[in-house]
Amino acid sequence: MSKVGKIEKKTDTPYLNFYEFEAIQRNGTACAHPYYVASRAKRIEDLKAVTHQNRADGVILYGVWGEQKDKVVLIRQFRYPLGGYCYEFPAGLVEQGEDMLTAAVREMYEETGLQFTPIDAGSYSRPFFTTIGMTDESCGTVYGYCSGTPTNAHQEDSEDIQVILADRAECRRILKEENVAIMCAYMLMHFITSEGDPLAFIREE
Repeated sequence: MSKVGKIEKKTDTPYLNFYEFEAIQRNGTACAHPYYVASRAKRIEDLKAVTHQNRADGVILYGVWGEQKDKVVLIRQFRYPLGGYCYEFPAGLVEQGEDMLTAAVREMYEETGLQFTPIDAGSYSRPFFTTIGMTDESCGTVYGYCSGTPTNAHQEDSEDIQVILADRAECRRILKEENVAIMCAYMLMHFITSEGDPLAFIREE
């Protein structure tokens, strides 16, 4: 059985850190090359490889907007790793002392200016892993309904975000033509193939 051996922290930054893992292969020998992991954890003791607990690092917000529930709230955000813009759902980190619902309401307001009313999605909102080959980050998806008028007035200076209220036709175009975060892409595929309230599947559970 493969396992993690010695761990060394290589950086000390506020939001993301780099760790070197000794990779013990399934035959019991150490891999010739270490395994490098990016993590939101600030200490080795908090890595999921150590705790084996999946606490959400962040939240992704699937917000439906409009009386007809026919638009989804997206953001078009400049991402430095791409050197360009990418379509995503609003999202953010869960701060110390917050639960996912509190973080979701706060992040939606900060990024879009919209009021967000979460719904109880049960196990659909439990944390899932993002890019597991390079990070232990996990995010929970919070589902709900949005109201109000979009604005970027509450965004930080470091954020370059446009708020998009996209109907199904626009979501099809975005999937065909634009850079899209993969978690957002899968949920947009669900949105464009749904009828009526796209969150109805949660109440059917």
